[in-house]
Amino acid sequence: MPSLNSSLTRIRLFSLYAPTCSKFEASPPCLSCLGAFREDCLIISQSPPLLGSRVSSISPMAEGPDGRSPTSVVDPEKGTLDPLPSRLAQSEKEEKGALATVVDVLPTLDSRGDAKGSVYPVNNAVVLSARSSKPASKPKKKASRWILFKLWFNTYRKFFTFTFGLNMIGLTLAATGHFPYAVKYSGAMVVGNFNFAILMRNEVFGRILYLFVNTCFAKWPPLWFRLGCTSVLQHLGGIHSGCALSGVIWLLFKVVTNFRNLDVNHDSVLILGVLTNVAVMISALSAFPWVRNTHHNVFERHHRFVGWIGLIATWAFVILGDTYNPATRTWDLNGVDFIHHQDVWFTVGMTIFVALPWFFVREVPVDIELPSSKVAIIRFKRGMQQGLLGRLSRSSIMEYHAFGIVSEGRHAEYHYMIAGVQGDFTRGLVNNPPKTLWTRELKFAGVSNTSTLYKRGIRICTGTGIGAALSTCLQSSDWFLIWIGSDQEKTFGPTISGLIHKHLGPERLILWDSKQRGGRPDTMKLLKEAYHTWNAEVVFITSNYIGNSEIMQGCKEAGIPAFGTLWDF
Repeated sequence: MPSLNSSLTRIRLFSLYAPTCSKFEASPPCLSCLGAFREDCLIISQSPPLLGSRVSSISPMAEGPDGRSPTSVVDPEKGTLDPLPSRLAQSEKEEKGALATVVDVLPTLDSRGDAKGSVYPVNNAVVLSARSSKPASKPKKKASRWILFKLWFNTYRKFFTFTFGLNMIGLTLAATGHFPYAVKYSGAMVVGNFNFAILMRNEVFGRILYLFVNTCFAKWPPLWFRLGCTSVLQHLGGIHSGCALSGVIWLLFKVVTNFRNLDVNHDSVLILGVLTNVAVMISALSAFPWVRNTHHNVFERHHRFVGWIGLIATWAFVILGDTYNPATRTWDLNGVDFIHHQDVWFTVGMTIFVALPWFFVREVPVDIELPSSKVAIIRFKRGMQQGLLGRLSRSSIMEYHAFGIVSEGRHAEYHYMIAGVQGDFTRGLVNNPPKTLWTRELKFAGVSNTSTLYKRGIRICTGTGIGAALSTCLQSSDWFLIWIGSDQEKTFGPTISGLIHKHLGPERLILWDSKQRGGRPDTMKLLKEAYHTWNAEVVFITSNYIGNSEIMQGCKEAGIPAFGTLWDF
């Protein structure tokens, strides 16, 4: 071997007695294969016969693809090796028993000047840099107002603006006498809006819509069209909110109109109109962002149960209003005339859409794994397709909570949900694990379900967001996973890490452990490198509010198509 000059870094290498991973030839070593840090470098034994062998020299290395000597320093941040935390030495005896030899290593850069490198054998050992410097704390660049506005005025708000604005134009015309149809059939305007609002949140309708789009438009249309499909499916809630709020205002208009014609309307019709309006208003107000985000249980109880009361009151209001004839001030009990009213059939549809998901509610057995006090891994029987979410509750009708589903595929034996401890429900899963839980057998689709539309993509997540992100990468080799968290192996346990190591090779995986690395990474740097290297078409993000906002702003500035976590507006 040629002699090295004095400027070379001297690194002490230790041969380590550690079990090896049987799949090391094809994938990165698992956590149990990782050795302990010894001074400046970490040695991972490559095969059992080499355990305990002495490293005495470094053989000449082949040139890398850029014509330089390949580097011995591997940076897990770049995705060349799985950066799960290493196992510390189990005893002082193991540390003292290690055989040491001093060697010289020449670090090199790749063609772009990055210390990226690859894994290269050094006398039957793999050398990793143990000096994992903390990410540089750079002042965060504030996004421009135009970028912030484009993120704020997303497809959700566009849908809301369109539906609500169109209704308000119609209402204004009706109030000024230029839309007599809406005045005569104001009941149909009310329940028609409610009908569409409920349909947009119906899980059966959502699954059918996702199935149609994923089947008809997978990969072949232009990218802008596929991105549009994902955006529309993700933001259907804008139609829900716009139609619901419009329905409330149309109902108020109808009640006011009835009171303006007090002399020809029956008292029961007037009273039912007021009761229906109050119930619907309470249900709508409970869904406002501040209530939903800060008092979730209040939102769910009022939005659901008061909403059901509003549905019953709507039926009574429609029946009384359609059977009472203001002209003759008599009740017309002819059923044939009754079923010809538009609002009757709109109310029938609304009732079906409300009731349909509840036919899929079941109490199912579960196994709960508690790898740490922060997380519960809930295991269910049968596999699932990727991109789905499920609702869980301890009772059949109260307080359902949504979680992402982790599964290896439809034919897998199990699927999992990852519940991070954040509130009373998830804390109860850890403190008092149940044997059964209530769930809806028909799961609802999330944005990841549209991953089949794209040729390649990046799935980036933080913390428990891995629950919504992992299935996409497990079931498709076209997707690259970036997972940022703290002490993932200890926090999330062997089940999740086992699925990752079983299905994801180092070529499409970056795991950043902020505890081991001393802080969070430059997320956009990681994401941009992975996006361009992987030739991705889109990025899906699952993170908390701050993390999601930062990544979405960075992607928008960089011109990277991205879809993030949604909070109902």
